[in-house]
Amino acid sequence: MGIVLKQSFRNTLFIYLGFAFGGINTLFLYTRFLEDEYYGLVTFLLSTSNLLMPFIAFGIHHTIIKFYSSYFTKLEKDQFLSAVLFLPLLIALPIGFIGNYFYEQISNYLSVENPIIKNYTYIIYLIAFTCAYFEVFYAWAKVQFQSVFGNILKELWNRVVVMILLFAVYFQLITKPEFIYYLTGAYFLRMFVMMFYAFSLYFPKFSLSKPKNFNEVLRFSLYIIMAGSAGAIILDIDKFMIPGKEAIEKAAYYSVAVFIGSFIEAPSRAMLNILQPLTSKTLNEENHKEVASLYKKSSINLLLISGLFFVLVNANVNQLFNLLPKEYAGGALVVLMISFLKMYNGFLGNNGAIINNSKFYKITLPASLIMAISVYLLNKLFYYEWNMGTNGLALATLIVIVFANTFKLYFVKKKFSITPFTNKTFKMILIIAGLYFGFIFWDFPISNIYLWKFPIHPIINIILKSILITAIYLYLIFRLNISNEFDLLLQKFYKRQSK
Repeated sequence: MGIVLKQSFRNTLFIYLGFAFGGINTLFLYTRFLEDEYYGLVTFLLSTSNLLMPFIAFGIHHTIIKFYSSYFTKLEKDQFLSAVLFLPLLIALPIGFIGNYFYEQISNYLSVENPIIKNYTYIIYLIAFTCAYFEVFYAWAKVQFQSVFGNILKELWNRVVVMILLFAVYFQLITKPEFIYYLTGAYFLRMFVMMFYAFSLYFPKFSLSKPKNFNEVLRFSLYIIMAGSAGAIILDIDKFMIPGKEAIEKAAYYSVAVFIGSFIEAPSRAMLNILQPLTSKTLNEENHKEVASLYKKSSINLLLISGLFFVLVNANVNQLFNLLPKEYAGGALVVLMISFLKMYNGFLGNNGAIINNSKFYKITLPASLIMAISVYLLNKLFYYEWNMGTNGLALATLIVIVFANTFKLYFVKKKFSITPFTNKTFKMILIIAGLYFGFIFWDFPISNIYLWKFPIHPIINIILKSILITAIYLYLIFRLNISNEFDLLLQKFYKRQSK
C-alpha cells in the first residue's frame, strides 16, 4: 500500500483543493454572480455531456488500465496503444455527423420547457468529446503509475477556470453566454495538456499492427461502453430530468445539495486513481493474496476518511445552508442521502476495480443496465408521479446504489472468496454512527453576526463543531488502532515535526 497511500495522499490534497474552489464557486459565486437560469443551464449542459461521454470514449480508458500491464515487451505495448488510441473516433465522428444533421430536432426536443437550452445544445457534444479523450490520456498516465498531475487537471483545472470566469462575469469583462463558450474552450485546452503529459511519460512507436488479443480488447471495450453509459445514466439522469418538468433553476438548487453531499467522496476518487492499475496488475499476475490485502486495506481506510467527512458534512449541513440564498435552502435530506451512498461507495474499496479488471467483467453490463433502468423508473415514479421533488431524485439514486453495492459485495465474495470486512470494520461503523447521532441535533448557541450583510455566525459554528468532532474521531481511531497505515503516517508526521 506504500505507493497507493503516497499518491492517494497527494491526490486527496488536490481533490480537496479542487473541492475548496468548487465549494466557493458552487455556494457563493455561482449563486451570486450568475443568474439561477444560467447556473441551471451550465449544470444541465455538463450533466448531459457526462451522459454522452462514455459512448464517445468507447470504454478505452478502462481498456488501457485492464490490458496494459498484460503486455511485457515495448512492441506489444506500442501495438496495443496504437490500436486503441483512435477507436473513440469510430463513435465520436458518426455522433457528431448525426448531431449536426438533426441539430434542429434535437435542440427543439431538449428545450421544450426551457428555451435557453436551444442555442447551446452543441456544447454538450464538444464537452463530451474533450472529456472522453481526457480520460483516455489520463488512463495512459495511470498505467505508468503517475496519477497526480492528471488528478490536478481533473479536479482543479476546471474549477479554477470557472472561478476566474465568474469573476470576469461579475466585473463585466465577459457576458454570461461568453462564460459558457470560454468554459468549453478550457475543456479543450485541458485535453491537450493531458495528451502532451501522457506522451511525455510514454510515447509509443505508432504502427498499424494489432495486438494478438485485439478481439478480446474490442469485446471488453464494447462491454464497458455500454456498462459505462449505464453508469453515467445513474449519476446524471436526475439533473437531466429536472428541466423536463420544472424551471431550469431547479437544477442549480439540486446541484448545490448534491455537491455538498458528494464532498466526502474525494478520498475514494484519490485512492482509486492508483488502485485501479495496481489491482489490474495484481490480477494479471494472479496474485490473489495481494488482491485480498488491497481489498481489505482500501475498504477500512476509505471508510475511515469518508466516515469523518460524512459526520462533518451532516452535522453542519443546516449551518451550511444558512450561508446560501434562501432559494437554495431545504436540501438537507438530499445531502444526507447522497453523502450516505458516497460513504458506502468508499466502504467498497477497490471492489469495482476487482470486478472490472477480472475475467468476470461481463457482469458489469447487465448489472449496470438494471441499475440504469431502475433509477430511471424510480425517478419517474418519485419525481413525476408522486411529486416528491428533488428528495425523490436523491432517494431513487440511494436505493439503486445501495442494492447495487450490496450485490457487488456478494459477487466478489462468491467469485474470489474475499470480503472487505474485518473486526475493525464494525468498530468503525459504531464510531461513525455514534458521532453522527451525537452531533446532528444541536449547534453552538452563537448570536447572529453579520459582516457586510453576510452571516458569519454559521461559519464560527461550523469551525467549532468540526474541531470538536475531528478531535474525538481521531482519538478513537488511534486509540482503537483502526488503521495501521494511518498510524504509520502519524508516526512519520511526528518524526518530521521533532526534527
